Amino acid sequence: MQGVLNGFAVIALVIAVGYVIGRRGHLGEGGREVLTKLAFHVATPALLFTMLSRADLSLILSPSLLVTALSTAAMAGVFIAAGVVRGWGAGRTTVGALCSSYVNAGNLGIPIAVYVLGDASLVAPVLLFQQIVVGPVALTVLDLARASGTRQTWAQRVLTPFRNPIAIGALCGVLVSATGLTVPSPVFDPLELIGNMSVPAILIAFGISLCGSAWPGGRGAERVPVLLSSALKAVGQPVAAWALASFVFGLRGDRLLDVVVTSALPAAQNLFTYASHYGVGERLARESILLSTIASVPVLVGVAALLG
Repeated sequence: MQGVLNGFAVIALVIAVGYVIGRRGHLGEGGREVLTKLAFHVATPALLFTMLSRADLSLILSPSLLVTALSTAAMAGVFIAAGVVRGWGAGRTTVGALCSSYVNAGNLGIPIAVYVLGDASLVAPVLLFQQIVVGPVALTVLDLARASGTRQTWAQRVLTPFRNPIAIGALCGVLVSATGLTVPSPVFDPLELIGNMSVPAILIAFGISLCGSAWPGGRGAERVPVLLSSALKAVGQPVAAWALASFVFGLRGDRLLDVVVTSALPAAQNLFTYASHYGVGERLARESILLSTIASVPVLVGVAALLG
């Protein structure tokens, strides 16, 4: 329980700092937009490159990750089906699908893995899967959805992922890791320093966005997608992971606890950065992240108590 509370406390405090900054107007009217652009175009690509360039890519080949991948696909698929039926649009549906399945494995998953699971490396496969597969695919869809009103050649569409700074950072990191290259310290160290800005910038921008916002899940056009994505993320994904791990893959003990805990993590704050950058589903992302984060506290405590 201590690990769960510590992880959430760190995030809550940084978001609170952003909220105070927003209330007092220290960064002006464009402060959130500047932080979002900084995170999207500079800090997050640098963070992904430095993280993945030193990652062990063999970690993605494990039964636990297969459970995570299947539960992720299941939750995203449910939201996408609802989005198609309700006509929410490609961009908005993509943001909602991410909020339903993309876990906060970095700034929240790592401390919880340390305190609850006893090993920070247990979230590494999830981080790799999300950054190598889920992120680039979703960002490509968002890029294509934004460009749907313009005429593009097939070559331009195929090359879409390679024009996105976050996808470029992740893919370059994977390339360095796969080839065994060593990045010289004069190059790697500045990138690492820049990458360290990513999480604080994202959390502070998220806090600023909460200024003047109503309680999440309230009335309005976003009520149904917000409540659906929050329920899928906070409850649906850990239940699906538990069922798959127990009855399909036969995981027991610590391995079962590991995969359910990682699946019960709330939606990642960087999804709000994506929504803000593309100008689609911003309220959906903000409220879904906030609701799933609140709901995940009792869920994670319950999982740790029942399976720990």
